[in-house]
Amino acid sequence: MASVADNITNINTVGYKTADAQFRTLVSSGRSSAAYSAGGVNAVTHTLVSKQGVLAASGSTTDMGIDGAGFFVTRTGLGANAEVAYTRAGSFTPDKAGYLKNSGGYYLQGWPLDAQGGYANTGSLGSLVPVRLSQLTGTATATSRLQMRANLDATAAAFTGTYTAGDLASGATPAQFSRPFDISDAQGGKHTVTMAFLKTGPNSWVGEVYATPATDVTAPGGLLASGAVAFNGDGSLDLAGSDPGMFAALTPTWTNGAGTGPIAVSLGTDGGLDGLTQFGGTSSLISSSVDGGLLGSVASVRISDAGIVSAVFDDGTTRDVYQLPLASFQNPDGLNRLPGNAYGISDESGSVAINAPGSLGAGMISASALETSTVDLAQEFTNMIRFQRAYSASSKIVTTVDEMLQEINTLKR
Repeated sequence: MASVADNITNINTVGYKTADAQFRTLVSSGRSSAAYSAGGVNAVTHTLVSKQGVLAASGSTTDMGIDGAGFFVTRTGLGANAEVAYTRAGSFTPDKAGYLKNSGGYYLQGWPLDAQGGYANTGSLGSLVPVRLSQLTGTATATSRLQMRANLDATAAAFTGTYTAGDLASGATPAQFSRPFDISDAQGGKHTVTMAFLKTGPNSWVGEVYATPATDVTAPGGLLASGAVAFNGDGSLDLAGSDPGMFAALTPTWTNGAGTGPIAVSLGTDGGLDGLTQFGGTSSLISSSVDGGLLGSVASVRISDAGIVSAVFDDGTTRDVYQLPLASFQNPDGLNRLPGNAYGISDESGSVAINAPGSLGAGMISASALETSTVDLAQEFTNMIRFQRAYSASSKIVTTVDEMLQEINTLKR
């Protein structure tokens, strides 16, 4: 009856798993095979932790549900020595310090991402940190990606003079098409990097990437990259015939001492029309994208199905900050129940395996959704009636035996 009461009470508890009451016989140690030794019954309660609950939509972007196997990794506090707990109750909200904490008081843990979006999964809980987004407000991030889609005029006249790498940067040879881009260093400082192109023959161009002014970088003349750019007959980019240096990542060294990381340059795919193209008409910039810069206030949080937590700032920029892991067990039904709808490791559950969502048997994360309780109210009321009838019938044994004892007492008279 206690398990039924718990189940009915928690019918609206997020991520609650049904407690299933079962019974096993108790047999006393009677040695004689001829005489019957009365026993009894013992109640055994199992929590059906592995049972999947229905995912219900939620209006909060920090609410999460797990579609499949796995548990969120949490701690009871912010310190590294705080107790680790595993839960499927994904109703996380920021506390006053900006840490994500669920209604049970457990702090969500994740792998911090570097500037390139990478992380190290050592399988150790010690590599996880509490998820906190407010700490990014007022900081800066260096540019890590420069993407440009542009068309170079196929009808432009080819340059007939002598070209040497660095001539476009120095101005010795005028570029036929150029566009400047604002690049951010690790301190949030802005630097202008120009991408310029000069036609040298049919389907052949040269390009340069240089800093303006050249004194912003330690490279001679401010030149960061240069090389030939080739096109196919259909106007698409010919990467095989182009110089790799023009498409490699940039690694500028700023003279102001600010740090930076490699800047991936995306100018299109081989044979594609998603970057540089060569068609008739005026050379023009179609689209461009540069990340990095000073980070303002965090306006919202976005969580992907793969468990990547991204901060969306008030200026519209987005930064991937954490990778959420999911914990898996050989026998999740053997976990110990903890207060706040969480679970701890036991001998029966087996050891924990921590991996990214969707890998090695772990489920996927559904953002803006919560896993509902697995309690079936109709079944619980049925169980309540069954247990009450069984108890009422069993109580007749006590009444009958009492009457039999009274008859034995009357035999003396």
